[in-house]
This record gives sequence, C-alpha cells and structure tokens, in this order.
Amino acid sequence: MELSDFIHSTGQWLKGTGAHANIVMSSRIRLARNLATRPFPNKARKKELLDVLAAVQSVMTEIDYFKDSIFLKINELDNVDKQFLIERHLMSHEHAANPDGKALVVSKEEILSVMVNEEDHMRIQVMKSGLDLDETWKIADVIDDALSQKLDFAYSIHWGYLTACPTNTGTAMRGSVMLHLPALVMTKQINKVLNAISKLSFASRGFYGEGTQASGNFYQISNQVSMGHTEQDVIQNINGLISQIIEQEEQARQALLLQNKPVLEDKIFRSYGVLKNAHIISSQETVELLSMVRLGIDLDIIKDVDRNAINELFIMIQPAHLQKLEGKKLSASERDIKRASLIRQKIGG
Repeated sequence: MELSDFIHSTGQWLKGTGAHANIVMSSRIRLARNLATRPFPNKARKKELLDVLAAVQSVMTEIDYFKDSIFLKINELDNVDKQFLIERHLMSHEHAANPDGKALVVSKEEILSVMVNEEDHMRIQVMKSGLDLDETWKIADVIDDALSQKLDFAYSIHWGYLTACPTNTGTAMRGSVMLHLPALVMTKQINKVLNAISKLSFASRGFYGEGTQASGNFYQISNQVSMGHTEQDVIQNINGLISQIIEQEEQARQALLLQNKPVLEDKIFRSYGVLKNAHIISSQETVELLSMVRLGIDLDIIKDVDRNAINELFIMIQPAHLQKLEGKKLSASERDIKRASLIRQKIGG
C-alpha cells in the first residue's frame, strides 16, 4: 500500500452514510497517549523521539487493526504529500512542522490514523461517516486496549492519562462531530448557536480543526475538557448537544423553504451553474458554492447530483489533491484551471 493509493479512494468518513448524514459529515474520537518515563515531544531530544517512534512502530505490527496500514515518516514526505494528508484530515498542521522523529500511521480505509510524536507521543484518531460517536469510540477503545497491553502509558491514579496539554488530562479523549450548517448561517442564527456552545464548555472549529476558520458552512464541535468525565459521559454530552444543533439546522432549512424559497432556489442554482461552467475557480469560492449545492441536494431542489460526489469534491479540489491527481506540482493559477475542469467532470457540466 502506497500513499498515492489514497488519491483514488474516498475515506469512510466521506461516504455520506450514517445517521443524519445530510447535516453530520463525520464523527471522530481522538485519544492522547504518552509513554511512561519518556519526556513529552516538546521536551524530548531527537534521539528520544526516535526511540518512541521505534517503540510504537514495533508494537503496531503485532496488532490486527494496523495490519493493512501504511507507516509514514514525516521527514521523508515532501510538502505536497504532507498537505495532502492534512487535507484528508489524517494529521494536523502542527504534525507537518519540525518533522524529525514524527510519523503517521493510516489504515487502508482511513478510519484509523495515529500521529506519533505530535503534541503527545500518540494521537489515536478514529473517524466514521455520519453521527456515530458510540461505534467510533468502540473501535478506538479496542485499539487503545491493544496498545496498552504492549506499551506502558503515562497514567496517574489521581489525574488519569498524563498529557502535554492539561485540558486533555483525564480520559485524554476528544470527541468531535463535523456539521454542515448552511441554513443557520443564512438565517444569521449561527453566532447565537456558537456562543451557546462556548458557554457549555464545547469548542467550535473550522473544516481543518484547531486554529482554522469555518469554511463552506462546516463547523467541527468538540468537548474542551476530559478530566472528571468518563468517555461515556463525554459522548453522551456531545450527542445531546449535536441533536439540538441538528434540530435547529433542520428548522432553519424549513424556514428558508417556507419564507424565501425563490431566493433560496436562486442562490442554489446560481452556485450550481457557476460550478458546472467555470473554467477558472479558487478553492475558497468552490467550497462556498459546493456548500450551497449540497444544501440543494438535501432539500431535493437539485435532483440529478449525488451528495457523495459533492462530499468527495470538498476534498479533491484542495491544492495538494489536485497536484497528486496531476502527478506534478502546479502553480496557483494552474490549480484554479485544474479545479474547474475536475468539477465539470464530476457534476456533468
């Protein structure tokens, strides 16, 4: 299995299946784990990072979940490959920086990925399509148990799992859900929703997680604190909050249909028309237009485009993906032309 194989596949989390897939793109569970007696990555010397890397790599070959995985050393990847993995939500921007002693493990279907020596020694991530945190946690829990039988994790009876960031201490679990909320944005209710989320000690981030702004009306909602809460508590709290947001988005969509249907249809079909006919288009404009087309599909206003094709385009039109498809580096202007061509091909323009 090679990194280039991923360009011809769609990760399971992008399949557009699962509960509330019209609003919830994906569910993710992330566990932070550190090896006992080893300094955290931000305090470790290069040799200590390499020792951790070797220890993690050796045990992964013995665990079934990793048998069809690819093991990538970050310092062996070029900038396009690193950006490609970020675009697929398999690793963070931080992991791509200062690459010595860092690695990424990715399963064949992209459900599982593990960042080695990012902020913590291991960031174990499991993603699934739709709203499915319970099943996502079950997979993460099995993997965590298997790893803990072979690695001595840093753990305190009083504080739980020890992590580089104090807010992750405890279960060291972060649950998150990626939501598509165009109607709440269009009805100008989104700020009220995000303020309420913040007051409940949840975080809202953009399409690419921490440090990114909302793009294409996508919002990633996650718990901020894990200490003092069991994994089940965290999942239950997130599910409860997400259910309320889904209900608000559905109500906003119905309000748009009832009160401003002609304006809504015009906005959706204008977006569709531009995508079908443009010959030069930027990634930012594309994401905003795809968001409206996706809404049109969900509301049965656009009937001849598959939502899965739109989900795939959100990733395929990103800069590194276009360059991987082309098999060479492209300038910004060349990417804008390639992007438009790809969109016309995918949605029948």
